[in-house]
Amino acid sequence: MSEIPYSQFRYQFVTGKLAAAATKDIVASLQKTFGFACYVDVLPITVAALITPKWLQRNLPLRDDVDYIVLPGYLEAVLDDIKKILPDIADKFLCGPKDIRNLPQLFGRKKLTLDDYGDYNIKILAEINHAPRYDLKSLIETAKRLKQSGADIIDIGCDPNSRWNNIGDTFRALRAEGFNLSVDSFDAWEVQQACDAGAELVLSVNSSNIEASLDWGKEVVLIPDRIGTLEGLEENIEWLVRYNSMFRIDPILEPLGCGFAASLDRYQVARRRWPDVPMLMGIGNITELTDCDSAGINVLLLGICQELKILSVLTTQVINWASTSVEECHLARMLVHYAERNGVPPKHLEPKLVMLRDPKLNRFSSQVLEQLASSIRDNNYRIFAQEGEIHVLSAQLHLHHSDPYELMEMLMKQPQVTNIDASHAFYLGFEMSKAHTALTLNKQYEQDEALNWGFLTRPEKHHRLSRTGRSIDNPPSEKTES
Repeated sequence: MSEIPYSQFRYQFVTGKLAAAATKDIVASLQKTFGFACYVDVLPITVAALITPKWLQRNLPLRDDVDYIVLPGYLEAVLDDIKKILPDIADKFLCGPKDIRNLPQLFGRKKLTLDDYGDYNIKILAEINHAPRYDLKSLIETAKRLKQSGADIIDIGCDPNSRWNNIGDTFRALRAEGFNLSVDSFDAWEVQQACDAGAELVLSVNSSNIEASLDWGKEVVLIPDRIGTLEGLEENIEWLVRYNSMFRIDPILEPLGCGFAASLDRYQVARRRWPDVPMLMGIGNITELTDCDSAGINVLLLGICQELKILSVLTTQVINWASTSVEECHLARMLVHYAERNGVPPKHLEPKLVMLRDPKLNRFSSQVLEQLASSIRDNNYRIFAQEGEIHVLSAQLHLHHSDPYELMEMLMKQPQVTNIDASHAFYLGFEMSKAHTALTLNKQYEQDEALNWGFLTRPEKHHRLSRTGRSIDNPPSEKTES
């Protein structure tokens, strides 16, 4: 989407017939706010998305007194072609948003500079629980997925009740694949084998096994001797410093309802007591053990880590509601790093993390929807979702209902509806299902567009069917567009 540079110029807004009423209403509101002069030119075509460069050349009113010509957002893909075919006014062309209701965002909003967005300093350890139960191929594939999602270190979790006899061979195979590895075990023999085979970090150490850590020669994660306290950390930190051992400390985050607030306080106490000691937070006790989608939890915990300079987190993604935790943490660490460094709230920075609901909803007013319904002259179906109902508009037709099954039944009973075959019915049912989902979750619905699920969004091909049997990807020729 192009951003209009200044609001004091004269603009020519170009639209099609169906969006004419909405465009005029929105532009009139913008005029009152910013005081600019403009024209709204409604071209002789129903859907502006079907405009081609040659058709625009023939039908665009040429006005000498405009500074910018704002085209519909769907023409972004052919904007260069439009400029080539109309070179004398090429520098005037801009593309607005695909959705006319987003037009106000192009005026008067001071945007945050995001040139340096994407930096981070928190490392992600992604744990593979019960790794001995995997065959080597599955273990490598799982590690690859975690690394692709953003993991810096693959944490190999052992089984506490049995010894993993071929752990060394497994670590060598994983190292050969290029993974950075940590070993998660209190069995000193297992840890030694893993370290000899390439593990660079050991989880975890306390008074029970701290002396063995000298033999491993690797960085360790130091935890309290007794969970729920900081007991033993002071003495063990001094011991590791004495032997020049590398370490980071983890006061242990406890589940909600089981001492979470107190454990969070221990991280703050530890940071004040040891301001320069590296720290780690294991966050799986919250994401895995809370009946809640994990993304918001991960953002909050990563934000706490960023402010307390806890520069490594250990996570896992076992339970289904936390099955994308690693990628969530990766996005979250960029978000909170930018927010903390620039002293701004982490808002309107990372749309990929807004999954369940959308940042903003665009709705036509009831009046605009009625005007739209009365202006349609063809038998194609337009679907909208707003005010708790799904709306279907076509020539001389405006039906709405909260239940897509009821709405489809109403549609099929209309005497003028004779153009719905099996393929068209499937398309309408699919779109109504999306609209129903959008209403349920208060999401934005746009016909023939994928619902926005943040980084989980699956792109959709355009399959909108017309009365001629053409899809939107195969529009009429230029001779019949108008």
